[in-house]
Amino acid sequence: MSKRRHPALEGKVAVVTGAARGLGRLLALRLAQEGAHPVLVGLEPDELDAAAADCPGQASVFEADVTDADALADIAARIEQHHGRIDIVAANAGIATGGPFDQTPAAAFDRVIEVNLLGSIATARAFLPALQRSRGYLLQVASLAALTPAPLMGAYCASKSGVEAFAHCLAPEQAPHGVGVGVAYLSWTDTDMVRGADSDAALRTMRRRLPWPMNRTYAPEPAVERLLAGIARRRRHVYAPPWLRTVQGLRGALPALVGAFAPREINRLSDQLEATRHQRVAAVGAGGAADMRARSEHPTTD
Repeated sequence: MSKRRHPALEGKVAVVTGAARGLGRLLALRLAQEGAHPVLVGLEPDELDAAAADCPGQASVFEADVTDADALADIAARIEQHHGRIDIVAANAGIATGGPFDQTPAAAFDRVIEVNLLGSIATARAFLPALQRSRGYLLQVASLAALTPAPLMGAYCASKSGVEAFAHCLAPEQAPHGVGVGVAYLSWTDTDMVRGADSDAALRTMRRRLPWPMNRTYAPEPAVERLLAGIARRRRHVYAPPWLRTVQGLRGALPALVGAFAPREINRLSDQLEATRHQRVAAVGAGGAADMRARSEHPTTD
């Protein structure tokens, strides 16, 4: 997909969470190339610094856990004090785990909900006051998992369905303030998260048995171009790849379709799932490892 110019992004102050790697990192880079001032928020300081160094122009870095509401509020205040405004926020941070619900440790399952859903809510709460002042735009990154049930991905589906519903509720509430709110739907994209999920043989097999084109893995660059265009045009919905728009229209029928074929596939994988259950004690991929490491270094207390 060719890179189109987006003059509307010139000079905008754009916050991207989960910007240390993957789609977040690429989105921050493209925003910078369009003349925006990206602010990279994430857990991995070395990766964030490296990503910021790749960005032309001004790029700022803040290390933060998106479930830390106080840290996000402080970051929002510091950004607005330095730049004078915040125009764009892309709530992109997310982690995933896989496997049957009854084989997934509660801490691993619940952490996906905390980061993906509660972290997105905390992000909106921290940055909406500034977005209201600038009449800006909030893009919530969701997933194909918000459109269709995906057995063995209960935590991820629940969290992404939640952020979709949250954003759809937020949009009409914020419209009188001049704030646009959009939802981005992504399919399987070649990131550390998806590669981490594919390292589990059972999950990889289950994914590859999905009907085409849901079983494909897509390059991240076209997805980022669609996110960028959606941000520039303040879209209510962004689909990457475009065929996800069709899934949106079919979503009412999908639970029955999935319920018809999935039990047989899961039964075929039962031995493999049991043999690999020890791999599911935490979120997958490098991002999941970073989340676990950050929590071990900065444990919360009640």
